[in-house]
Amino acid sequence: MISPIKLNKIRTTLCAVLFVGLATFAFAQSEETTEAAPEVASSNSLFTKVKQGGWAMYPLGILSMSAFALTIYNFIALRKKDFFDDVVASELGQKLNQLDIAGAAALCEEHSAPLTRIVNHGLDSIKGGHIDTELFRQRLEAGSSKELAKPFVVINYLSIIASIAPMVGLLGTVSGMVKAFDSIATVGMGQPEVLAGNISEALITTASGMLVGIPAMFFFFYFKNQYGNLVADMTMYLDDMHGDLVHGTRSKSESGSTSPSATIPQAPRNPRA
Repeated sequence: MISPIKLNKIRTTLCAVLFVGLATFAFAQSEETTEAAPEVASSNSLFTKVKQGGWAMYPLGILSMSAFALTIYNFIALRKKDFFDDVVASELGQKLNQLDIAGAAALCEEHSAPLTRIVNHGLDSIKGGHIDTELFRQRLEAGSSKELAKPFVVINYLSIIASIAPMVGLLGTVSGMVKAFDSIATVGMGQPEVLAGNISEALITTASGMLVGIPAMFFFFYFKNQYGNLVADMTMYLDDMHGDLVHGTRSKSESGSTSPSATIPQAPRNPRA
């Protein structure tokens, strides 16, 4: 997992991107057309279309920038090296197989990551040199539930945005159609340009909601699958480490130096102390 200092820098950068995007969006909404209309290129510009979308474009703009920020964050956060290191995992397995509990704990402290924090949580069950492999396994499962739940919360925000954005767009569509019928009731069918503006608002908000929701849903499933692969690899490593500890205790038991629920001399938990 990313270190707290690095994580704060990432969050600050994403907040700055979000702020700049929202400021640009607000400027596009508040900008008034100073000339009378005649240039086709100007009338079809992106800012003009955004302004034609009406009030619904404000929440859609916020959702769009949030989805962008979450996508960048997950690309940075969901990297294998931030969850576990193959070399460290192999060394941990060797130390557990040798019943070097103090060495395993020191290695976990030195290389802080979700995998090592989960293993360290399991090592807390070994007190006074007494090894209970079943309790160690239970502690690994408890640590996994706590440690692996955090990243998926951030991923799930993309699913929320993907669900909300089309609904906001649909609400803007309903609002635009209501205005269109109000215009018909007020001025009749003699001024189609008034009716066209309201219908344009309705269609633009529908399209904008889809433009925000579809990429958000795509990246949600992309990161969900990537996260699932990381969790599967970590689970395999944790199972192997539990097996290494069981093998180590059985080897000691067969040699006559320990019982199945082994007791071994244990060095202090924190060798730096």
